[in-house]
Amino acid sequence: MSINGPEELEGMRAAGAVVRLMLEAMKEAVRAGITTRELDEIGADVMRRHGAQSAPALVYQFPGTNCISVNDEAVHGIPGNRRIREGDLVKLDVTVEKNGFMADAAETVAVGEVSEESRRLLECARRAFSKAMLVARVGYRVSEIGRVVEREVRRSGFSVIRDLGGHGIGRTIHEEPRIPNYADPEASQILTEGLVITVEPIIAAGSGRAVVARDGWTVRTADGRCSAHYEHTLVITKGEPMLLTAA
Repeated sequence: MSINGPEELEGMRAAGAVVRLMLEAMKEAVRAGITTRELDEIGADVMRRHGAQSAPALVYQFPGTNCISVNDEAVHGIPGNRRIREGDLVKLDVTVEKNGFMADAAETVAVGEVSEESRRLLECARRAFSKAMLVARVGYRVSEIGRVVEREVRRSGFSVIRDLGGHGIGRTIHEEPRIPNYADPEASQILTEGLVITVEPIIAAGSGRAVVARDGWTVRTADGRCSAHYEHTLVITKGEPMLLTAA
């Protein structure tokens, strides 16, 4: 969607604020021994208390409130009885609907002492997002975001998972435009003022090829290597984008 007036901006801000509160509560609770279902319930409790609902459950009938993915699981992990362990990389992906508006963000959390590769992977996802903010502005093409992300990821010795990327958002989860994490010439739309999108480097330590697990939801790396995910919902402006899901 594109923001048309202060009421729509306020609606998106309100949805983004709930996402932020949920992420912070879940991040604080991540520790060895907790299950992904317990983490999901923590986020769900914050969500309900702030008058929001799970957008993945609402739109796609996802079997959980939040997507929680561990290690080689890149996105869309179903919360369950899996216990988090020391050294894991846990991806918390939160999308809510509040009063007709949707916002989406994700962070990767390192559990205790992680490997050097995992630490660098996590930092690379954040860094790629930050560099993409320099071209997530009015007048740039969507493909420029992907070009910047993939350049940073490759420079760090990692791969983008090309099947996954950002998207427009607002009235539903996935809207136009598609925001690839590589320089896709078909992503030629010019970014305009007020456009609401997600930018989300989803990267892997290995080849970047992904497969869907038997549960029909979880996307994991084909070679079993770790992945990392970092995402915010933002509004395009002539200058620095407005992050709706950041602290």
